[in-house]
Amino acid sequence: MPPSIALRMNHALPVEHRERLVRLGREVSFAPGTRLFEEGGHAGRFWIIRNGTAALDMYVPGRRPPVIETLGVGDLTGLSWLYEPFVWQLGAEALTPLSAHEFDAVAVRLMCLEDPEFGRAVEHWVGRVLAHRLNAARTRLVDLYGIHEAKEVR
Repeated sequence: MPPSIALRMNHALPVEHRERLVRLGREVSFAPGTRLFEEGGHAGRFWIIRNGTAALDMYVPGRRPPVIETLGVGDLTGLSWLYEPFVWQLGAEALTPLSAHEFDAVAVRLMCLEDPEFGRAVEHWVGRVLAHRLNAARTRLVDLYGIHEAKEVR
C-alpha cells in the first residue's frame, strides 16, 4: 500500500476511533482558491477531506510559496492543532471545490485526554502523517532550491 494511502484516516485509525472522531466533525465546503489556514496562524481546527483537493504550501521569502504536497480524499489537512504552541507550520489552499469534515482542535484534544486508547491512536496517526509531510517538505525544497552540480563526463 503506498504511504499516502496508509496515512489516510480510513486506513490509519481503527474503525471505532474513526467513527468517534467523525461524530465530532461538521461538514464544510470551500471554493477553489480559499485559504484554509496560513503559516504562523493559530491552529484551532483541522480537516479530513471528503471530496476535492488542497495544496499545502510553505512561505519562502522573496518567492511564491511552493506547494509541498497535494492532498485528496481521506487526507488529514492540518497537523499543528495537536502540538503546542498550536501554530500552523504550513499554509493550505483549496485547489478544487473542497468538502471536508472540520474538527475543533480543543474538543479532539480533550477526547484524547479522556480516552487514552483513542488518544494513542490519534497521536500515532498524526505522528505518521507529520513524518511523511516533513519528508515531503524536505524533498520538495531540495528539488526546488538545492544546488544542482553538473557532473563531468570523462
